Amino acid sequence: MLRQFVWWTGAFDFVIGIGIWASAMSDPLAGQFVPLMSLGAYLMMAAALLIWASGDMYHRAPVMVWQGMVRLIAMCSILFAVPYGLAEQWLYSIVIADAVVGLVYIFGARHVTGMSIARLVLCDDPNSGPEEVSEEMLRKLDEGDKKLD
Repeated sequence: MLRQFVWWTGAFDFVIGIGIWASAMSDPLAGQFVPLMSLGAYLMMAAALLIWASGDMYHRAPVMVWQGMVRLIAMCSILFAVPYGLAEQWLYSIVIADAVVGLVYIFGARHVTGMSIARLVLCDDPNSGPEEVSEEMLRKLDEGDKKLD
């Protein structure tokens, strides 16, 4: 079920990316066209990575964790921006969806791999030893994750 969730939410990012491109091209505005085209391309890249990750979540779980963090940052940004008039109120409607998807990605990746969130953020391979990361660093990261649990 998690695999399908990651695949379909990734596929939906393609639709959103294309929609952002269409919006930018239908009414090109100075100062907005390039950022919107770049944002659309970023979302489509994220979609491709999520679809790719869904095929082997055990080894590609860091993709899910990083995309989950992006969604949680988007949620926090909206919660900050709307009260200060930096964004429109309709954005509140996507806050809960982004939060749920982000948390499912992060904790789903942790469940699939059995690895700490910190190790997933560092893109540690679940099958390899910590050649690039010292044992002491991993121990400290795991202790930090246990405090979050």
